[in-house]
Amino acid sequence: MSDIGLRPTFIDSLPMNPEEVRELLTTRIREHGADCDCKSFSGYLALRIPENHRRFYSPRLILSLEPDDLEGTRITGTFGPNANMWSAFLYAYLATSSIALFSGILGFCQWKINITPWGLWIFAPAAIALVALYLAGRIGRTLGEAQTKKLRSIYQSATGHVVEVH
Repeated sequence: MSDIGLRPTFIDSLPMNPEEVRELLTTRIREHGADCDCKSFSGYLALRIPENHRRFYSPRLILSLEPDDLEGTRITGTFGPNANMWSAFLYAYLATSSIALFSGILGFCQWKINITPWGLWIFAPAAIALVALYLAGRIGRTLGEAQTKKLRSIYQSATGHVVEVH
């Protein structure tokens, strides 16, 4: 897997229409039973670790099914955290980066006009918090790597294709 990307992805294709691919994958993935929860929606599938094995860092695999030019289906698989964890990180990044940006601007302006730059006292912890959020995300991704590989192998056994994750 890539060391930089936040959400590892892969692209695959099957020579059937998207609806047939969705039904085929749903059937084959559900054969794994206890290994994975599979939810089927129009145009995509969601694979998750079963609830009794799920942790806050557990990944999910979203399979987007789109028709391609060769009358087949292009499958884009995206690994990522569950929606509640993704939202928590998104809002934490948004709030912390906003605080860092505005306090950094305030502190710089205070410094330029030769008054006490107390805005930088806020900026420093916010910048440290941003680094901490990044590291927490990387740690969570590392902790979930075995489950990510498990979801990938379930997909590969369902399609019979080996996919390379980027």
